[in-house]
Amino acid sequence: MRLSTRPPITLPSPCTLTRSDCLGGPAAGAGCLWPGTETPASSPLQGVASGNHRSYRKMACMPATPPALDLRKWLGLGLFVLLCLRLGYGLEKKTVNSKVGENIGLPCCHEIPSSESLQNYRVYWQKNITEVVLAYADGEKIFMHKRYENRTEMNTSNLTLLISAVEILDNGSYQCIVQHRKSSQNQLVCEESITLFVTADFSKPNITAEVFAESCESTEVVVRCSSYGGFPKPKISGLLNNESVAWNASWVSEASFSPYNVTGELRLNVTKEDNITCSIEYNGFAKSTSLLLKNTNKCIVPPAPPSYNVITASSIIIVISLLAITLAARYFSRHVCSHCYKAQDSAEEGEKECMKPAMSSKVTSEAESV
Repeated sequence: MRLSTRPPITLPSPCTLTRSDCLGGPAAGAGCLWPGTETPASSPLQGVASGNHRSYRKMACMPATPPALDLRKWLGLGLFVLLCLRLGYGLEKKTVNSKVGENIGLPCCHEIPSSESLQNYRVYWQKNITEVVLAYADGEKIFMHKRYENRTEMNTSNLTLLISAVEILDNGSYQCIVQHRKSSQNQLVCEESITLFVTADFSKPNITAEVFAESCESTEVVVRCSSYGGFPKPKISGLLNNESVAWNASWVSEASFSPYNVTGELRLNVTKEDNITCSIEYNGFAKSTSLLLKNTNKCIVPPAPPSYNVITASSIIIVISLLAITLAARYFSRHVCSHCYKAQDSAEEGEKECMKPAMSSKVTSEAESV
């Protein structure tokens, strides 16, 4: 099989490169081929018969380094590691949490030693990199932001920024920059960032229920939960009989750093009694309110109509009863009348018998008189 036309490079066998080989020998800049991987396309061994094929990997020849260069390399590596550690420490931002109206202190990265004074330093406190809060130079205050007047000062020893009556607008990232005035140069001493998270309490959630539709089986109600005056933007959650429910929530805020008003709405079918809970969660705080919902519609269910057989049987019984009453009435009326007739006949006969003696005595007296 025909070999590659590229002239081969003579290498020591079995690939025992020495420092002289790497620095200026015949194999300088070439490399070794070790068994283990496929032969590179540019390898002079390309084209060997398949029966004698072996896979290779190339080991480049590393140039030798004088001892002085080794020392510089390690020193540079050490400085690089220290720089990375410093950057990592700087990226680890500190945070301070506060509520509206509280007094807080933002620590700085430097404290003036007792042997020096503030006159030897320049100190800058700024917010969000673009807004200077206050600045000191030669021991004197040279600038104060209008919004922080009468409620912000700096500790002249540890350079802590003191803010009283914290507002929602104070929320953000602050930077403390300290420079040392050595002769005419302002040497940077330190620079550190700290984040202030401001929280405003929300009102206790208010739950209302409005009847939307009702029936004998259930009452459909619209439940609303509302809370206002808090910061930052809250999360609203709920429980219905200890099971999680999702509110249709809406938030209202006048600006990005203004109090929020939140309202949640939920439509439910109440059959007997349901317990609904509304929770407002914000910056690690939470407030909750519960309400007991009842089915208020107390309608009387009409009795079921009687069946056809019951109606037929009842009708027959009623007709028979009426016939019986009628026959009984006729019977008693006839019996009473016959008794009355008999009593009347006996009375008339008695009256006749009473009249007979009287008449006979009258005739006797008349006869005697004659």
